[in-house]
Amino acid sequence: MTTIAPSVARTQPKTAAGRVRKRLSGRVASLIAVVIALLWTTPTFGLFLSSFRPEDDIKQTGWWTFFSNPQLTLENYREVLFGSSSSSGRLASFLINSVVITIPSVLFPLALATFAAYALSWTRFRGRDWVYIGIFALQVVPLQMALVPLLSFFSQGVEVFGITLMPAWNLEGSGQFIQVWFAHTCFALPLGVFLIHNFMSELPGELMEAARVDGATHGTILRKVVLPLVAPALAAFGIFQFLWVWNDLLVALIFSGGTAETAPMTVRLAQMAGTRGNEWQRLTSGAFVSMIIPLIVFLSMQRYFVRGLLAGSVKG
Repeated sequence: MTTIAPSVARTQPKTAAGRVRKRLSGRVASLIAVVIALLWTTPTFGLFLSSFRPEDDIKQTGWWTFFSNPQLTLENYREVLFGSSSSSGRLASFLINSVVITIPSVLFPLALATFAAYALSWTRFRGRDWVYIGIFALQVVPLQMALVPLLSFFSQGVEVFGITLMPAWNLEGSGQFIQVWFAHTCFALPLGVFLIHNFMSELPGELMEAARVDGATHGTILRKVVLPLVAPALAAFGIFQFLWVWNDLLVALIFSGGTAETAPMTVRLAQMAGTRGNEWQRLTSGAFVSMIIPLIVFLSMQRYFVRGLLAGSVKG
């Protein structure tokens, strides 16, 4: 009869999950992860170097030749951000437009989705399940299918049996920000309600019952009990929505009008690539400028993002 030494028995995982976890944390898996990370970050590193290289070097040689002939300049960023002529990019105003568009487009759906998720999770009313199923089904509707109805809504209003329910929104100038906020909010609500509802519905019902016994209203329960517990989920959805709106081109191009007063950075970068595609030095610096704020937001809220992804995955 053979026996297993206690030290060997302790090192062998007892479950399939333990064996998988051990393999993923081994040396081979770590080496593969490092190789994937290097391959993933190499293009970004090349873009970063190219944004600082002189125009002649960018057009004549590849970015990897920088190490044999290192030359750096800030002229590309100066022209892109603060150029005095239209051919120099002038992305500073478009950067401000992106911030003005993105922040409300994140806060509005986040607030509305939180209220809706709480109502669908902890209030009882007739047809609640059907409302949730309808919201879930809206996620499969392509965004492109709603563009024409929304444009009609903004330009002509909504009429039912000859009665105008919503006046036309013929907005010009800075007023077109409202159109972009409204569009992004509508497109984000189905996914936001679905995700936040999944986290809220997993909260212990005893907490809600105890709060009701103490005389707390729905507003008090949501503010003091629910929101602190689902904060990681809200942060995760907020990051997703921020990245989506910041990198969006289609909605901004259609509803912002494409003017310097309301268009975000993505519209300007598309214009530069289409009309001045040979000015690579401005495209590289402009692309890297557009990456700075999303990177700052993601890195600063990374811990909430990871907690939001892992919330609800372990019970007990």
